[in-house]
Amino acid sequence: MMLSRRRALALLPATLLATTALPRVLRAQGVNPADVAAPQTFSFDLFSDVMREKAAHEPQAAPPLPDFLASLNYDDFLKIAFLPTQARWNFPGSDFRVQAFHMGWLFREPVTVFEVADGMAVPMAFSTDDFEYRHDLKARVPVGFQLPGVSGIRLHTPLNRPDVMDELIAFAGASYFRALGRDNLYGLSARGLAVNTGLSSAEEFPRFSAFYLEKPQPGVGTVTVYAALESASVTGAYRFVITPGEETVVDVTARLFFRAAVEQLGVAPLTSMFLYADVNRVGFDDYRPQVHDSNGLRIEREDGDILWRALNNPKSLGSTFIALTRPKSFGLYQRDREFQNYQDAEAHYERRPTCVIEPMGDWGEGSVRLVEIPSDLEVNDNIVAFWVPSGTVAAGDTREFSYRMHWGAMGEDENSELALVHKTSAGHGGNAGSSEKPDSRKFVVDFRGGLLARLADDDGEVRPVVTITNGKAEVTTLSKVRGTNIWRLVVDVASEPGAVVELSAHVAGYGRKLSEVWLFQWVRP
Repeated sequence: MMLSRRRALALLPATLLATTALPRVLRAQGVNPADVAAPQTFSFDLFSDVMREKAAHEPQAAPPLPDFLASLNYDDFLKIAFLPTQARWNFPGSDFRVQAFHMGWLFREPVTVFEVADGMAVPMAFSTDDFEYRHDLKARVPVGFQLPGVSGIRLHTPLNRPDVMDELIAFAGASYFRALGRDNLYGLSARGLAVNTGLSSAEEFPRFSAFYLEKPQPGVGTVTVYAALESASVTGAYRFVITPGEETVVDVTARLFFRAAVEQLGVAPLTSMFLYADVNRVGFDDYRPQVHDSNGLRIEREDGDILWRALNNPKSLGSTFIALTRPKSFGLYQRDREFQNYQDAEAHYERRPTCVIEPMGDWGEGSVRLVEIPSDLEVNDNIVAFWVPSGTVAAGDTREFSYRMHWGAMGEDENSELALVHKTSAGHGGNAGSSEKPDSRKFVVDFRGGLLARLADDDGEVRPVVTITNGKAEVTTLSKVRGTNIWRLVVDVASEPGAVVELSAHVAGYGRKLSEVWLFQWVRP
């Protein structure tokens, strides 16, 4: 489950079989779409019908790669770049450009690309003339070689300034994609679907095998991408309506058709990195105070309650299920936006985007599952969060999910009436200056802002509400930090060795919650 972002967005398993979504007439004739120039009728409903029909058949193995592509390795991949001058949609009035990622190395199954205009789809072919091959690789590349496909696509738009085509969203590797809001740098990723993630059985990685790009009209600031999703157990027709801005919004519709039963379905999965912060600095000899792309899972329940699950890098695999009915939103947040709290002038973690999932329609009952994977390197994506709908998924079933994704620098909401979880810290239990207590751990939670900030530190109506499962609170104190708008909760928690301790805390007063609900999981050594 550990993914290395510097090697690839996804390590594709050799057993993953994939095919290409084709219009019915092409599939019946067994024709390669890259060899067909004639337009084919396209709509989301027709596309969905094709993917539904494909789910009734076994997946087909991808054909062998030509020798040139099959021989590419990691070092070769570093010498390949798409030529910006070859970007598609470079016409007057277009707000978007299309570039492609090269095949080879880890990316051995071809991804085909089509352009959709006026309800008709035609192949968007790519050749070696579209890429730059540097150094010794150039002599090994056939000129004008028609590629059987690409490994993914990315879209560019004037996101930060009108005279520069900035990268906006990229789809590459399995069903991974990631987007940017204004002034963001790439951080967390999303996936089309998670299948059996974090279970004892092997995880399945569906992939996007084809993209249909709706040609934008001049001056229109929204672009639509359709994607065919395929794996051994499921096929899917996806629609992404992408609107760039301060917060880039992506409206997703996923229509899923199951070839086989799935033990656990993960909808709208997000993948990120949390190495360390004040909750787990022990063991990291590093000048930087924090290293993470996200530091919390935020959930807004149907009743308006806000849950903040502070992230952790545990010693062993961690898993949390948060049961919900019709959630308003959930997402992985990078809440701290101050450079001095990271001190990394290269990675700039303070500029990594938050991604919020806003369900559209009734998602019913289910759980948000959080998986935390032990990691000792910041190149590893070790955090996964997704929605697990209730009920079972059997062969022949269909599902449809719609949701809105918000990508951007969404920090602390200064206008919230609820005090927000500003910081989570931890250390050994007991009094300062005393010997460490091996069966106890101290948790310090700072709540900032909201109505709570305007209350006096001696207000007798304010009280902490702390719930602990598989442990007990030895000491609990709540006080306002003098000269600030922060209230600090300190809890010493004791438990038995090996216990999985679930903690929940918020501040209450005047007959209401005055803060978000802080959640955390501690596994007692």
